Amino acid sequence: MTSFLPGFYLGFSLILAIGAQNAFVLRQGLMQAHVFWVCLTCALSDALLISAGVAGFGAMAEAVPWLETVMRWFGAAFLLWYGWRNALSAWRGGQSLDAADTRGGSLRATLLVVLALTWLNPHVYLDTLMLLGAISAQYPDKLAFGAGAVTASFVFFFSLGYGARRLRPLFANPRSWQVLDVLIALTMWAIAVKLILM
Repeated sequence: MTSFLPGFYLGFSLILAIGAQNAFVLRQGLMQAHVFWVCLTCALSDALLISAGVAGFGAMAEAVPWLETVMRWFGAAFLLWYGWRNALSAWRGGQSLDAADTRGGSLRATLLVVLALTWLNPHVYLDTLMLLGAISAQYPDKLAFGAGAVTASFVFFFSLGYGARRLRPLFANPRSWQVLDVLIALTMWAIAVKLILM
């Protein structure tokens, strides 16, 4: 537990911030569309990256300096496009939730978006491969530290995805969806600008 708990707390704190991936999970949770698969995809992606970081592959990422630049530009372009989609949705308005509403696109399309939001984000590599990987070396049981961080990821994403349903009554109002879409668009654009200016 002396290694597991620090890994859990650090892993949880790194994914707690509002970001593109979290906003997408929240939106899918509100629509109750493919929630399990979205949460599982996010958590498994984190688990792979955290495991690689703890196993020492952070050094490989440092050895390939151009990789971060390529991921940064692809990530920024994707976030600009995804933000535009949400801004357009907010402009058009009229979206609301009712008891039978399960819109959200096909499972394949949804998973492609969540994979892009996850794997095209250079910060995820800094957080998992580099930061968690480097910090895990300071603990007597690196495996337990990594397991703690992976557990935090699963707890966070499934809590966010399934906890969003408590907000469904609020999102029965089309105006609430417009506000959410604007906030998501601004979040995506802010992250994209930050990536471009790095």
